[in-house]
Amino acid sequence: MKDSEKVKIKQINDIVSIVKIASLFFVTIIFFDVMFQKNGYLDMFIYNNIDFICFMLPILLLTGIYTLWTFSISRRYCEKSHKKIHIIENMIFVVLLFFCIIVSGGYTSEYKLIFLFIIITSTIQCGMNHGLLIAASSSILILALDLICGPNKSVNQYFQRDLILSGIFMLTAWPLGYYVKIEKEHIKELEKAINKDGLTNVYNHRYFQDKIREQIKIAKEAKDSVGIIFLDIDFFKNYNDLYGHQNGDKVLFKVAKLLEQNVRKCDIVSRYGGEEFSIILPSIDECELIKIAEDIRKIIEKYKFYGEENQPKGKLTVSIGVSLYPSKADDAEELIKTADDALYRAKFLSRNRTEFYECIFEGINFNVCKEDAEKITSIKTLISVINSKDKYTYGHCERMVFYTKLIGDKIKLSNNDIKTLVYSAYLHDVGKIHIDKDILTKKSTLNEKEWNIIKEHPIKGAELISQINPLKDISEIILHHHERYDGNGYPSKLKGEEIPYLSRVLTVIDSFDAMTSNRPYGKKKDYKEAIEELKRCSGSQFDPDIVRIFIDAIYEKKDMLEF
Repeated sequence: MKDSEKVKIKQINDIVSIVKIASLFFVTIIFFDVMFQKNGYLDMFIYNNIDFICFMLPILLLTGIYTLWTFSISRRYCEKSHKKIHIIENMIFVVLLFFCIIVSGGYTSEYKLIFLFIIITSTIQCGMNHGLLIAASSSILILALDLICGPNKSVNQYFQRDLILSGIFMLTAWPLGYYVKIEKEHIKELEKAINKDGLTNVYNHRYFQDKIREQIKIAKEAKDSVGIIFLDIDFFKNYNDLYGHQNGDKVLFKVAKLLEQNVRKCDIVSRYGGEEFSIILPSIDECELIKIAEDIRKIIEKYKFYGEENQPKGKLTVSIGVSLYPSKADDAEELIKTADDALYRAKFLSRNRTEFYECIFEGINFNVCKEDAEKITSIKTLISVINSKDKYTYGHCERMVFYTKLIGDKIKLSNNDIKTLVYSAYLHDVGKIHIDKDILTKKSTLNEKEWNIIKEHPIKGAELISQINPLKDISEIILHHHERYDGNGYPSKLKGEEIPYLSRVLTVIDSFDAMTSNRPYGKKKDYKEAIEELKRCSGSQFDPDIVRIFIDAIYEKKDMLEF
C-alpha cells in the first residue's frame, strides 16, 4: 500500500472514530435525560438510584476504552486489511444503540434516529454493501420492537412512522455508499493514469521505483528473493531515423506487449525510459530468472517487426541485463545498479544477448580475512563513486576486462595471471577517485596543473590497492600502466622490459579502448583506425610483441566487436 493511500485511510478512520465517540457521548446524554425524567433532579438520582451506576459508568468507561483503542492502533491497522474488525465493531455499536433505544422508551423512544450515526460511518468506512446491511439491521430491530412491544391496535402508528424511518436509513446508506464507490473507482483510475506509461500502457519509471523498494522490503522480511531484468532495444535510434517516431512508438508498444505476455502474473513490467524496459520478478531463483530473460530475448528476436531488415544485423533485437536480490545486491539501489551494469556489458558484447551480473571480486571474497573483506567492500563503493562521477571511466573498465580475457587466452597466460590482469583492468583507474569531476569530464584541453593531477592517479590507485593483501600483486601493475616502451611515460619513466609484463599488456588494452570510445574531450576512432594507431606506436609507446598478439585477438573476435 502506498504512503499516500495509508495516510488517506488513516484520516478517514480517525474522522469515523471521532463520530463514533460522539455517538457514545450522545448515548450518555440520552441516559441522563431518561434518569432526569424519572427522578426530577440529579442529586436525588445519584444518591437514591443504583441504576445510575449500572447505566452511566459502563457507558463512560466504554467511551474511554474505545477512544484509546481506536487511536492507538489505527496506524497499525491502516497497513493491513481489517474490514472484519470494522464489521464486528459496527455490529457492536448497533447492539449498543438498540439497547439505548430500549432504555429510552422502547418503541416510543424519540431517539431512533441515532442509528444514522453508525449507518453513515459504516458506509463511509466499509462501503455501500456494509452500509446497507447496517441500515437493514437497524430497521429490522426497530420494526420488530414496534410489532412485539407496540400497542395491539388495528393501526400501529409507531410501525408506520418507523417504516418511514427505515426508508430514511436505506436511502442514507445507498446513495452515500454509491458515492463512496464512485470515488474509489475514480481514485483507482487516477492512480492508473499516474502509474502507467501513456504510450505502452505498462507501468512507468515512477511506479517501478516505488515497487522495487516495496518488493525488496517484503523479500527482506520473508527472507525471499527478487529478480530484476533490464531490457534495451538495440539500435533503436537507427530505427527511428529510418522509419520515424510513429513506427518507433509502435515497436515500443509491441515490445511492451510481448513482455507482458511472457512473464509470470506476479511480475511487474515497466517502461524504464526511452527504449528501455524493466521487469521486477518476486520470489525467483537464478536459473528461472535467466531462463525468463533469455526466452524474452529469443521471442523478440523471432518477432517480425516492420522494417527490421534494415537494422544493422537485419533483425530488431534487445540486450538484457539481469540481477538478483540478495545474492547480487543488498538493497534496491544496488539491485538496479547491478542490473544496469549487466545490461551495459550485454550491449558492449555485440548486443542481442542476456548477461547475468557478475562481480570480479566474488572469486576472492571467500578466502580473505575480515579486514580485507571490508577493504574490498570499500573498493566496490569507490568504483560506484567513480561511476557516478564519470560514466566513461566505469564503462572503460568494463570493456578493458573483456579485452583482457581476449589477450590473456591468446598469450596463454596462467589462470592466476589472467585473474591478476582482470583485477588490474577493473581497478587500474581507481586512483581517479581523488580527481574532481570537472577535470575528469572536461571537454577542452587540460592545462598543465590539471594534467599533473591526472598523472597522479596510478600512484594513488596503487597506494589504495596495496593495502589489501589479496590484491597486493596488482598494485605494481596499476602503478606502471601509463609507462611507455621508450621510457617517456609516467610515473617512473621505466623503459622496455623494466616495465612489468602485465603492465605492458594493460597499456595496450587501455590505449585501444580509449581510442575506440567516446570521451568528453574527443571523438572515438573506429576499430581499423585504432589498430593502425597501435601499429604506428609499436616500439615507442607499446611493446611490439604485445601489440601484434592483441591485434590478432581482436581480429579473431571481429564479428562480436562489430568492425
